[in-house]
Amino acid sequence: MDEAEVVKPKKNAVGGRLCCLCNQRRPALKRPKTLEQICRECFYTVFEEEIHRVIVDNQLFKPGERIAIGASGGKDSTVLAYVMSELNRRHNYGLDLFLLSVDEGITGYRDDSLETVKRNEIQYGLPLKVVSYKDLYGWTMDEIVKIIGLKNNCTFCGVFRRQALDRGAALLKVDKLVTGHNADDIAETVLLNILRGDIARLSRCTSITTGEEGPIPRCKPFKYTYEKEIVMYAYFKRLDYFSTECIYSPNAYRGFAREFIKDLERLRPRAILDIIKSGEDFRISTSTKMPEQGTCERCGYISSQKWCKACVLLDGLNRGLPKLGIGRSRGPNSDRQRDMKQSNGTRDIQSKQCGTLDF
Repeated sequence: MDEAEVVKPKKNAVGGRLCCLCNQRRPALKRPKTLEQICRECFYTVFEEEIHRVIVDNQLFKPGERIAIGASGGKDSTVLAYVMSELNRRHNYGLDLFLLSVDEGITGYRDDSLETVKRNEIQYGLPLKVVSYKDLYGWTMDEIVKIIGLKNNCTFCGVFRRQALDRGAALLKVDKLVTGHNADDIAETVLLNILRGDIARLSRCTSITTGEEGPIPRCKPFKYTYEKEIVMYAYFKRLDYFSTECIYSPNAYRGFAREFIKDLERLRPRAILDIIKSGEDFRISTSTKMPEQGTCERCGYISSQKWCKACVLLDGLNRGLPKLGIGRSRGPNSDRQRDMKQSNGTRDIQSKQCGTLDF
Protein backbone atom coordinates (compact mmCIF):
# COMPACT_ATOMS: atom_id res chain seq x y z
CA MET A 1 0.00 0.00 0.00
CA ASP A 2 2.69 2.47 -1.02
CA GLU A 3 0.39 5.15 -2.42
CA ALA A 4 -2.29 5.19 0.28
CA GLU A 5 -1.93 7.34 3.36
CA VAL A 6 -3.39 5.70 6.45
CA VAL A 7 -3.93 8.08 9.35
CA LYS A 8 -2.92 7.32 12.91
CA PRO A 9 -4.83 10.09 14.70
CA LYS A 10 -3.14 11.97 17.51
CA LYS A 11 -4.86 11.73 20.84
CA ASN A 12 -6.08 14.93 22.42
CA ALA A 13 -7.36 15.85 25.84
CA VAL A 14 -10.78 14.31 25.25
CA GLY A 15 -9.49 10.97 24.05
CA GLY A 16 -8.79 11.32 20.31
CA ARG A 17 -9.74 12.99 17.05
CA LEU A 18 -12.97 11.95 15.34
CA CYS A 19 -13.99 11.52 11.70
CA CYS A 20 -14.76 14.94 10.27
CA LEU A 21 -17.91 13.61 8.56
CA CYS A 22 -19.71 11.45 11.12
CA ASN A 23 -18.00 12.71 14.32
CA GLN A 24 -18.47 9.22 15.75
CA ARG A 25 -15.50 7.07 14.76
CA ARG A 26 -11.79 7.67 14.65
CA PRO A 27 -10.37 8.53 11.22
CA ALA A 28 -8.54 5.78 9.35
CA LEU A 29 -7.20 7.82 6.44
CA LYS A 30 -6.74 11.28 5.00
CA ARG A 31 -8.39 11.72 1.62
CA PRO A 32 -5.77 12.75 -0.98
CA LYS A 33 -8.36 14.80 -2.87
CA THR A 34 -9.71 16.87 0.02
CA LEU A 35 -7.25 16.16 2.88
CA GLU A 36 -10.23 15.34 5.12
CA GLN A 37 -9.55 12.85 7.90
CA ILE A 38 -12.35 10.30 7.81
CA CYS A 39 -13.20 6.81 9.02
CA ARG A 40 -13.41 3.76 6.76
CA GLU A 41 -17.20 3.64 6.72
CA CYS A 42 -17.49 7.29 5.66
CA PHE A 43 -14.76 6.78 3.06
CA TYR A 44 -16.67 3.90 1.49
CA THR A 45 -19.81 6.05 1.40
CA VAL A 46 -18.27 9.17 -0.15
CA PHE A 47 -16.14 7.18 -2.60
CA GLU A 48 -19.11 5.22 -3.94
CA GLU A 49 -21.49 8.20 -3.85
CA GLU A 50 -19.11 10.38 -5.89
CA ILE A 51 -18.92 7.73 -8.60
CA HIS A 52 -22.70 7.31 -8.52
CA ARG A 53 -23.14 11.07 -8.97
CA VAL A 54 -20.75 11.04 -11.95
CA ILE A 55 -22.76 8.22 -13.55
CA VAL A 56 -26.12 9.91 -12.94
CA ASP A 57 -25.10 13.50 -13.75
CA ASN A 58 -23.51 12.43 -17.04
CA GLN A 59 -26.27 9.94 -17.90
CA LEU A 60 -23.68 7.28 -18.71
CA PHE A 61 -26.12 4.37 -18.86
CA LYS A 62 -29.72 3.49 -19.65
CA PRO A 63 -31.73 0.69 -18.04
CA GLY A 64 -31.41 -2.60 -19.90
CA GLU A 65 -28.04 -1.84 -21.50
CA ARG A 66 -25.33 -4.47 -21.76
CA ILE A 67 -22.07 -3.08 -20.34
CA ALA A 68 -18.58 -4.57 -20.70
CA ILE A 69 -16.09 -3.72 -17.97
CA GLY A 70 -12.51 -3.63 -19.21
CA ALA A 71 -10.82 -5.95 -16.70
CA SER A 72 -7.05 -6.30 -16.47
CA GLY A 73 -6.86 -7.63 -12.91
CA GLY A 74 -5.21 -4.41 -11.71
CA LYS A 75 -6.48 -2.15 -8.94
CA ASP A 76 -8.45 0.24 -11.19
CA SER A 77 -10.41 -2.37 -13.13
CA THR A 78 -10.95 -4.55 -10.05
CA VAL A 79 -12.37 -1.66 -8.03
CA LEU A 80 -14.43 -0.62 -11.09
CA ALA A 81 -15.95 -4.09 -11.38
CA TYR A 82 -16.73 -4.21 -7.67
CA VAL A 83 -18.22 -0.70 -7.48
CA MET A 84 -20.22 -1.08 -10.69
CA SER A 85 -21.71 -4.31 -9.35
CA GLU A 86 -22.56 -2.65 -6.03
CA LEU A 87 -24.06 0.51 -7.55
CA ASN A 88 -26.00 -1.46 -10.17
CA ARG A 89 -27.63 -3.46 -7.40
CA ARG A 90 -28.06 -0.62 -4.89
CA HIS A 91 -29.45 1.99 -7.28
CA ASN A 92 -31.22 -0.38 -9.64
CA TYR A 93 -29.43 0.74 -12.81
CA GLY A 94 -30.85 -2.29 -14.59
CA LEU A 95 -27.58 -3.11 -16.38
CA ASP A 96 -26.25 -6.45 -17.61
CA LEU A 97 -22.57 -6.42 -16.66
CA PHE A 98 -19.73 -8.42 -18.23
CA LEU A 99 -15.98 -8.62 -17.69
CA LEU A 100 -13.81 -8.21 -20.80
CA SER A 101 -10.08 -8.95 -20.70
CA VAL A 102 -7.31 -8.75 -23.26
CA ASP A 103 -4.47 -11.28 -23.20
CA GLU A 104 -1.51 -9.49 -24.76
CA GLY A 105 0.70 -12.54 -24.40
CA ILE A 106 3.17 -11.29 -21.77
CA THR A 107 4.61 -14.23 -19.85
CA GLY A 108 4.90 -13.64 -16.11
CA TYR A 109 2.58 -10.64 -16.20
CA ARG A 110 -0.65 -10.99 -18.14
CA ASP A 111 -1.01 -14.71 -17.61
CA ASP A 112 -0.83 -14.10 -13.84
CA SER A 113 -3.17 -11.11 -13.87
CA LEU A 114 -5.75 -13.06 -15.87
CA GLU A 115 -5.92 -15.55 -13.01
CA THR A 116 -7.01 -12.63 -10.82
CA VAL A 117 -9.71 -11.69 -13.34
CA LYS A 118 -10.95 -15.29 -13.37
CA ARG A 119 -11.29 -15.13 -9.59
CA ASN A 120 -13.15 -11.82 -9.91
CA GLU A 121 -15.54 -13.52 -12.32
CA ILE A 122 -16.53 -15.90 -9.53
CA GLN A 123 -16.39 -13.32 -6.72
CA TYR A 124 -18.67 -10.79 -8.46
CA GLY A 125 -20.76 -13.25 -10.46
CA LEU A 126 -19.97 -11.52 -13.77
CA PRO A 127 -19.47 -13.43 -17.06
CA LEU A 128 -15.94 -13.13 -18.47
CA LYS A 129 -14.77 -12.89 -22.08
CA VAL A 130 -11.04 -13.03 -22.92
CA VAL A 131 -9.64 -12.03 -26.31
CA SER A 132 -5.97 -12.44 -27.19
CA TYR A 133 -3.47 -10.71 -29.44
CA LYS A 134 -2.43 -14.13 -30.74
CA ASP A 135 -5.94 -14.94 -31.97
CA LEU A 136 -6.63 -11.45 -33.31
CA TYR A 137 -3.28 -10.53 -34.83
CA GLY A 138 -1.20 -13.70 -34.91
CA TRP A 139 1.39 -12.15 -32.59
CA THR A 140 1.96 -11.98 -28.83
CA MET A 141 3.68 -9.03 -27.14
CA ASP A 142 6.54 -11.33 -26.14
CA GLU A 143 7.10 -12.07 -29.84
CA ILE A 144 6.79 -8.40 -30.81
CA VAL A 145 9.28 -7.27 -28.15
CA LYS A 146 11.83 -9.81 -29.40
CA ILE A 147 11.75 -8.00 -32.73
CA ILE A 148 11.09 -4.35 -31.84
CA GLY A 149 12.86 -4.14 -28.48
CA LEU A 150 11.74 -2.10 -25.48
CA LYS A 151 11.81 1.37 -27.01
CA ASN A 152 8.57 1.41 -29.04
CA ASN A 153 6.78 -1.67 -27.74
CA CYS A 154 4.10 0.36 -25.90
CA THR A 155 3.02 1.85 -29.24
CA PHE A 156 2.16 -1.61 -30.55
CA CYS A 157 0.48 -2.68 -27.34
CA GLY A 158 -1.63 0.46 -26.96
CA VAL A 159 -2.92 0.37 -30.53
CA PHE A 160 -3.60 -3.37 -30.50
CA ARG A 161 -5.26 -3.33 -27.08
CA ARG A 162 -7.67 -0.57 -28.02
CA GLN A 163 -8.86 -2.51 -31.06
CA ALA A 164 -8.91 -5.79 -29.12
CA LEU A 165 -11.27 -4.27 -26.54
CA ASP A 166 -13.61 -3.11 -29.29
CA ARG A 167 -13.49 -6.53 -30.95
CA GLY A 168 -14.24 -8.26 -27.67
CA ALA A 169 -17.06 -5.82 -26.87
CA ALA A 170 -18.56 -6.54 -30.30
CA LEU A 171 -18.44 -10.28 -29.63
CA LEU A 172 -20.31 -9.68 -26.36
CA LYS A 173 -22.82 -7.49 -28.24
CA VAL A 174 -22.62 -4.82 -25.54
CA ASP A 175 -23.93 -1.26 -25.79
CA LYS A 176 -21.01 0.40 -23.99
CA LEU A 177 -17.55 -0.35 -22.66
CA VAL A 178 -16.43 1.09 -19.31
CA THR A 179 -12.77 1.41 -18.40
CA GLY A 180 -10.95 2.14 -15.15
CA HIS A 181 -9.18 5.29 -16.36
CA ASN A 182 -8.88 7.51 -13.29
CA ALA A 183 -8.26 11.23 -12.73
CA ASP A 184 -4.48 10.73 -12.70
CA ASP A 185 -4.63 8.91 -16.06
CA ILE A 186 -6.68 11.66 -17.66
CA ALA A 187 -4.43 14.44 -16.32
CA GLU A 188 -1.41 12.55 -17.71
CA THR A 189 -3.12 12.24 -21.09
CA VAL A 190 -3.83 15.98 -21.21
CA LEU A 191 -0.15 16.73 -20.63
CA LEU A 192 1.01 14.10 -23.13
CA ASN A 193 -1.23 15.47 -25.86
CA ILE A 194 0.07 18.99 -25.22
CA LEU A 195 3.68 17.78 -25.32
CA ARG A 196 3.03 15.87 -28.55
CA GLY A 197 1.02 18.66 -30.13
CA ASP A 198 -1.80 16.18 -30.72
CA ILE A 199 -4.69 18.61 -31.09
CA ALA A 200 -7.20 15.99 -32.23
CA ARG A 201 -6.75 13.86 -29.12
CA LEU A 202 -6.43 16.89 -26.84
CA SER A 203 -9.88 18.02 -27.90
CA ARG A 204 -11.53 14.78 -26.75
CA CYS A 205 -9.27 13.19 -24.12
CA THR A 206 -11.19 14.69 -21.18
CA SER A 207 -14.60 13.56 -22.44
CA ILE A 208 -16.22 11.15 -20.01
CA THR A 209 -17.71 9.26 -22.96
CA THR A 210 -15.70 8.79 -26.14
CA GLY A 211 -16.04 6.81 -29.34
CA GLU A 212 -19.70 7.61 -29.86
CA GLU A 213 -18.98 7.91 -33.57
CA GLY A 214 -17.31 4.49 -33.52
CA PRO A 215 -18.56 0.94 -33.03
CA ILE A 216 -18.93 1.04 -29.23
CA PRO A 217 -18.86 4.10 -26.91
CA ARG A 218 -16.44 4.06 -23.97
CA CYS A 219 -17.23 5.54 -20.55
CA LYS A 220 -14.93 6.52 -17.67
CA PRO A 221 -16.84 6.52 -14.35
CA PHE A 222 -13.52 7.16 -12.50
CA LYS A 223 -12.85 10.41 -14.38
CA TYR A 224 -12.68 12.44 -11.15
CA THR A 225 -11.45 9.63 -8.86
CA TYR A 226 -7.86 9.86 -7.61
CA GLU A 227 -5.61 6.85 -8.06
CA LYS A 228 -4.58 6.98 -4.39
CA GLU A 229 -8.20 6.72 -3.30
CA ILE A 230 -8.72 3.70 -5.56
CA VAL A 231 -5.71 2.07 -3.87
CA MET A 232 -7.13 2.91 -0.44
CA TYR A 233 -10.53 1.51 -1.33
CA ALA A 234 -9.06 -1.74 -2.66
CA TYR A 235 -6.84 -2.05 0.43
CA PHE A 236 -9.56 -1.45 3.02
CA LYS A 237 -12.10 -3.62 1.17
CA ARG A 238 -9.47 -6.36 0.79
CA LEU A 239 -10.25 -6.73 -2.90
CA ASP A 240 -8.40 -9.35 -4.90
CA TYR A 241 -6.24 -7.56 -7.48
CA PHE A 242 -2.89 -7.95 -9.25
CA SER A 243 -0.36 -5.22 -8.39
CA THR A 244 2.69 -5.97 -10.56
CA GLU A 245 3.49 -3.42 -13.28
CA CYS A 246 3.93 -4.53 -16.88
CA ILE A 247 7.47 -5.78 -17.41
CA TYR A 248 7.70 -3.90 -20.72
CA SER A 249 6.51 -0.47 -19.51
CA PRO A 250 9.48 1.13 -17.64
CA ASN A 251 10.56 3.10 -20.71
CA ALA A 252 7.07 4.29 -21.65
CA TYR A 253 6.82 8.03 -22.37
CA ARG A 254 3.71 8.20 -20.19
CA GLY A 255 5.79 7.24 -17.16
CA PHE A 256 7.57 10.59 -17.20
CA ALA A 257 4.25 12.46 -17.28
CA ARG A 258 3.03 10.26 -14.41
CA GLU A 259 5.99 11.19 -12.21
CA PHE A 260 5.46 14.88 -13.00
CA ILE A 261 1.78 14.63 -12.04
CA LYS A 262 2.67 12.95 -8.74
CA ASP A 263 5.17 15.71 -7.94
CA LEU A 264 2.48 18.32 -8.59
CA GLU A 265 -0.01 16.42 -6.44
CA ARG A 266 2.40 16.40 -3.50
CA LEU A 267 2.67 20.18 -3.73
CA ARG A 268 -1.01 20.82 -4.44
CA PRO A 269 -3.53 17.97 -4.25
CA ARG A 270 -6.06 19.71 -6.51
CA ALA A 271 -3.53 19.94 -9.35
CA ILE A 272 -4.93 16.76 -10.93
CA LEU A 273 -8.48 18.10 -11.11
CA ASP A 274 -7.21 21.49 -12.29
CA ILE A 275 -5.35 19.89 -15.22
CA ILE A 276 -8.50 17.99 -16.18
CA LYS A 277 -10.51 21.22 -15.96
CA SER A 278 -7.95 22.96 -18.20
CA GLY A 279 -8.28 20.14 -20.73
CA GLU A 280 -12.07 20.48 -20.66
CA ASP A 281 -11.83 24.22 -21.28
CA PHE A 282 -9.43 24.06 -24.22
CA ARG A 283 -10.99 25.36 -27.41
CA ILE A 284 -9.58 24.36 -30.77
CA SER A 285 -9.28 27.15 -33.32
CA THR A 286 -11.81 26.91 -36.15
CA SER A 287 -8.92 27.26 -38.59
CA THR A 288 -7.28 24.07 -37.30
CA LYS A 289 -7.80 21.21 -39.70
CA MET A 290 -8.98 18.12 -37.83
CA PRO A 291 -8.65 14.57 -39.19
CA GLU A 292 -11.79 13.18 -40.79
CA GLN A 293 -13.00 9.87 -39.41
CA GLY A 294 -13.52 7.09 -41.90
CA THR A 295 -12.97 3.34 -41.96
CA CYS A 296 -9.89 1.27 -42.62
CA GLU A 297 -9.96 -0.20 -46.12
CA ARG A 298 -8.26 -3.30 -44.83
CA CYS A 299 -10.17 -4.35 -41.69
CA GLY A 300 -13.12 -1.95 -41.50
CA TYR A 301 -12.06 -0.41 -38.16
CA ILE A 302 -12.56 3.33 -37.60
CA SER A 303 -9.61 5.31 -38.97
CA SER A 304 -8.71 8.78 -40.22
CA GLN A 305 -6.26 7.25 -42.72
CA LYS A 306 -6.59 4.78 -45.58
CA TRP A 307 -5.42 2.03 -43.22
CA CYS A 308 -5.81 2.07 -39.45
CA LYS A 309 -2.75 2.19 -37.22
CA ALA A 310 -3.14 -1.43 -36.15
CA CYS A 311 -3.08 -2.64 -39.76
CA VAL A 312 -0.01 -0.54 -40.54
CA LEU A 313 1.84 -1.87 -37.50
CA LEU A 314 0.76 -5.43 -38.16
CA ASP A 315 1.79 -5.25 -41.79
CA GLY A 316 5.23 -4.03 -40.75
CA LEU A 317 5.58 -7.00 -38.39
CA ASN A 318 4.47 -9.49 -41.03
CA ARG A 319 6.85 -8.03 -43.60
CA GLY A 320 9.84 -8.12 -41.28
CA LEU A 321 9.85 -4.31 -41.09
CA PRO A 322 8.60 -3.74 -37.52
CA LYS A 323 9.54 -0.06 -37.35
CA LEU A 324 7.61 0.77 -40.49
CA GLY A 325 4.53 1.96 -38.61
CA ILE A 326 6.32 3.85 -35.83
CA GLY A 327 5.83 7.61 -35.85
CA ARG A 328 3.15 9.99 -37.02
CA SER A 329 1.21 8.92 -40.07
CA ARG A 330 1.20 11.35 -42.98
CA GLY A 331 -1.59 9.78 -44.94
CA PRO A 332 -1.89 6.99 -47.49
CA ASN A 333 0.68 8.50 -49.85
CA SER A 334 3.41 8.92 -47.26
CA ASP A 335 6.93 7.59 -47.76
CA ARG A 336 6.14 4.76 -45.37
CA GLN A 337 3.17 3.61 -47.43
CA ARG A 338 5.25 3.78 -50.61
CA ASP A 339 7.94 1.70 -48.90
CA MET A 340 5.29 -0.91 -48.14
CA LYS A 341 4.26 -1.18 -51.77
CA GLN A 342 7.86 -1.29 -52.98
CA SER A 343 9.04 -4.02 -50.57
CA ASN A 344 10.51 -6.97 -52.46
CA GLY A 345 8.50 -10.17 -52.54
CA THR A 346 5.40 -8.63 -50.92
CA ARG A 347 1.81 -8.23 -51.94
CA ASP A 348 -0.33 -5.12 -51.88
CA ILE A 349 -1.32 -4.21 -48.32
CA GLN A 350 -5.03 -4.53 -49.06
CA SER A 351 -4.70 -8.14 -50.21
CA LYS A 352 -3.92 -9.65 -46.83
CA GLN A 353 -6.37 -9.92 -43.95
CA CYS A 354 -5.09 -8.98 -40.49
CA GLY A 355 -5.88 -11.98 -38.33
CA THR A 356 -9.48 -12.56 -37.27
CA LEU A 357 -10.38 -8.89 -36.98
CA ASP A 358 -13.83 -9.09 -38.52
CA PHE A 359 -16.72 -8.30 -36.20
